[in-house]
Amino acid sequence: MTVTTTHDGHVAIVTFARPPVNFADLVLIEGLGAAFARADADRNVRAIVLRSEGKVFCAGADLANANPVADAQAPGERNPFYVAAARLFAVKKPVVAAVQGAAVGAGLGLALVADFRVAGPNAKFAANFVSLGFHPGFGISAVLERIVGKQRALLMNLTGRRIRAEEAAAWGLADTLADDPAAAALDLAHEIAAGAPLAVQATRQTMRGDLFDLVQRQTDHELAEQAWLQKTADFAEGVRAVNERRAGVFRGE
Repeated sequence: MTVTTTHDGHVAIVTFARPPVNFADLVLIEGLGAAFARADADRNVRAIVLRSEGKVFCAGADLANANPVADAQAPGERNPFYVAAARLFAVKKPVVAAVQGAAVGAGLGLALVADFRVAGPNAKFAANFVSLGFHPGFGISAVLERIVGKQRALLMNLTGRRIRAEEAAAWGLADTLADDPAAAALDLAHEIAAGAPLAVQATRQTMRGDLFDLVQRQTDHELAEQAWLQKTADFAEGVRAVNERRAGVFRGE
């Protein structure tokens, strides 16, 4: 797993790679948080591009083999994975995500950290949790509706439906479509970086400055729901079904 940062003028380009499908885990999310913190501390950086290597933006967490929310927390303690996830929403500099391929589960949550999403022609967005017998995480149950509206967020969360690039653009989930999303994301980041940096950051803080607190509260609730659902037969079946590349057969138990 690697997280690297390069610079193009006033834009920091944060790239993560975890072949083959960029599964999200605590190490990755903490690595991205550290990169964001460095960008926030660098006065020369005015905007951030978040991108990944490979054909998939992020396939979410590997619930079958390395579930980052599997361990029970002591009363009053927060899950480290969700602590790290919430911190991403506290970044002060504007973020543009370049999404190629699938952004699924926690990968969708990671895309929602950004202020803007530039989608490639093969991009797909999915909150696939119920297809696994699970509850949404990463703050998705609160943040998604701010972008696509409550009804569309409910549809995505209750069906696990994959929203392809053109539909995502129609919904506002993708702000721009581009054959080369990384290049288009960099162009948008440069456009943002051309503004007065203090004014840009102040305006952004006014418009979305409560997201960190919102995600922190929501992930506490999400984790509580995930904790009991992980003990169900439906969750075990959902994980098996994903590994076997088939639809789950759920029994409500």
